[in-house]
Amino acid sequence: MESFLADAARLWVGEITPTLIRYALFAVGVWLALWVLLSRLIRARKIRQASPPARQLALEFLVSLRSMLLFATVGAGADLAARAGLFPLADMATRWGTPWLFASIAIGVVAHDAYFYWIHRLMHRPHWFRRTHRRHHLSNNPSPFTAYSFDVGEALLNVGFAVLFPLVFPMHWGAMAWIMMHQIVRNTLLHSGYELTPARADGRPWLDFLTTTTHHDLHHAQAGCNFAPWFTWWDRWLGTEHPRYLEEYGRAALKLTLGRAGARSVGQEA
Repeated sequence: MESFLADAARLWVGEITPTLIRYALFAVGVWLALWVLLSRLIRARKIRQASPPARQLALEFLVSLRSMLLFATVGAGADLAARAGLFPLADMATRWGTPWLFASIAIGVVAHDAYFYWIHRLMHRPHWFRRTHRRHHLSNNPSPFTAYSFDVGEALLNVGFAVLFPLVFPMHWGAMAWIMMHQIVRNTLLHSGYELTPARADGRPWLDFLTTTTHHDLHHAQAGCNFAPWFTWWDRWLGTEHPRYLEEYGRAALKLTLGRAGARSVGQEA
């Protein structure tokens, strides 16, 4: 028993360490880069005029630490389950080599987008919202630290993908770490408050199939829309994209040419 607990503790440390490192590099890094070091240089790209108070940032950071402790605990449990042979598809996929590693990452990112879209819509149902998603939406004006500011239920639903998907899809064991890297990078940028996605001459994003900071910022401002995390497909297929998303994106991305009226619009309406 003592040996098992020591082994489980080592696995937990092995899970929490990269999680904390990713958070430090990207959540803290995005905040430091955009909100501190480059804030004057890129102020024309700020979506809202007002910034959230320091108390909100501190609380988001503390709640994010709780989320990461839960992620690590579930991850250590999955590691123990893998040792017991409960992930045969992942073991099989790992033997398929490097080409399948890259395929697993690409397929996993697309699957993660679909997974999150549907659980996100579920969490917005009144019965579930109070139990799973309210904490996240207390950050009406989000910051990079909002990325992991979850109720316990939402944190478990989010990390559930990393456990459930390898059970039903032959995913290379190394792929999930890269999928989690992708999600923290995109997640912090979506909550960053600055629209950095370059715009075409017609005011649309260059890669219009990817969500932008404005896309997710509108979700925090008006919660019944824009549920998708990484791609705009599901929102457009099912009619849940904010009807003025592209207009608001254009105003945020082209403030330098739209003048002060365009610069004020999103901040006032949000």
